Amino acid sequence: MPKDPIMLLSYVNTQLRDHYSSLDDFCAAEGAVKSEIVQKLASVNYEYSDKENRFI
Repeated sequence: MPKDPIMLLSYVNTQLRDHYSSLDDFCAAEGAVKSEIVQKLASVNYEYSDKENRFI
């Protein structure tokens, strides 16, 4: 998983769009910690939208 927040944003949003119905599903499948992803992307002013299933 990318360390750079912008690369992480692109990677996660692509995975959500193409393969997963929620951030929880993505984290479970990838073995990722949801709070770490949310925190890292919040540092570059993005937050997860349940409705859109992506970080905006």
